[in-house]
Amino acid sequence: MSDTQAPFVTPATAAILARARAAPPVDYASMSMADARALFDRNNAYWNSVPVALPEVSELALPGPAGAIRARLYRPRPGGSPLPVLLYVHGGGWTFGNVGSHDRCMRLLARESGAAVLGFDYRLAPEHPFPAALEDSVAALDWIRREGHMHGLDPARIAIGGDSAGANIALATLVAQRDAGVPALAGAVLFYGCYAPLHDTESHRRFGGGAYVLSTARMRWYWRNYLGDLPEGTESLAVPLRADLRGLPRLFLNAAGLDPLLDDTILLAGRLAHAGTPYEFDLIPGAIHGCMQQTSEEAGAAASLSRAASYLAGIFARPGTPAP
Repeated sequence: MSDTQAPFVTPATAAILARARAAPPVDYASMSMADARALFDRNNAYWNSVPVALPEVSELALPGPAGAIRARLYRPRPGGSPLPVLLYVHGGGWTFGNVGSHDRCMRLLARESGAAVLGFDYRLAPEHPFPAALEDSVAALDWIRREGHMHGLDPARIAIGGDSAGANIALATLVAQRDAGVPALAGAVLFYGCYAPLHDTESHRRFGGGAYVLSTARMRWYWRNYLGDLPEGTESLAVPLRADLRGLPRLFLNAAGLDPLLDDTILLAGRLAHAGTPYEFDLIPGAIHGCMQQTSEEAGAAASLSRAASYLAGIFARPGTPAP
C-alpha cells in the first residue's frame, strides 16, 4: 500500500476515533501521576460498563516481594473440579491500569474459554521500574502453584496472558520461568504487545503520529518510565524481543492493523519462527491499539478474543480430560 493511500478503518473503529478526536487532547506526561492515573481509569470505565456476568468473582491478596498484591479471580462456573487458570497481566504502559481497568476483558476470557482468570495489580512505573512488575508476575504464578488448589485451581494447567505492556511482562515471565527450570506453562495469549523500544518501525511511522490514539511520543514516555536507569539497548527481560525464545510453549499473538506497535508483534513472530517456537498470529484489520478493551463495539476485536479463548480451551484440554 502506498503512503498516500488511506489505511482501512472499520466503521466501529472510525466511530471510536471520532469520539476520541472530539474530546480534549490528553497529555499524561504533563500531569501529576495521580491525576494521570485517575484519568486513565475514568477513560477505561466506559469500556467496562457493559456487564459480563459470571457466577463467581472474588477479591484476593497475594503475597508479593514488596507486600500484598491485589488480585481478582474470575470463575466461569462455581465449585466442582479444579479449573485451569490464565494469569492475566493488564496493559497500561507499565504506568497505568489495574484489575478494574481490564475487568470486562478478563470476564470475557473466563466465560469464553471455560478457564478461571486471575488478574492482579503489579507495581507500576516510574515509581517501580523494571524488574518490579516482572517480580510481581512471577510471585503470582508461584501463588497459583502453591495455593491455587485451595481456590479450585489446577496448578498443572496454567497459562499466562496480557495486553500491550502486560504482554511484554507475560512474555518476560515465560522466559524467566523457563530459565529458572520450573514446570513449563501450558501457553500464553499476547495481545498487541510492546516487546522492544523500537520507535522507527514502519508501523510507528505510519500510525504513531497520534491519529490512532496511541502515539510514538507516548510510547517513548512509557518506555522511559519502565526502563528507569536501564539503557534502551538493554538485553534484560525488560525487552523480551531480544531474549532467547527457544523452548517456550505455543503462543497466541494478536495485533491491531492501525497500531504503532503492529511491527513489534511481526518482529516477535519472526523471532519465534527462528527459534522454532510454535505460535498463532491473529491480525485484527482496521482496529487500533487497545481494541481488546473495545469488544463491545469492535466486532473484529471480539472475534479475536473468542479465538484466543478457543486457543486456551485447546491447550488446557489434556488427553482423557474434558475441555473446560
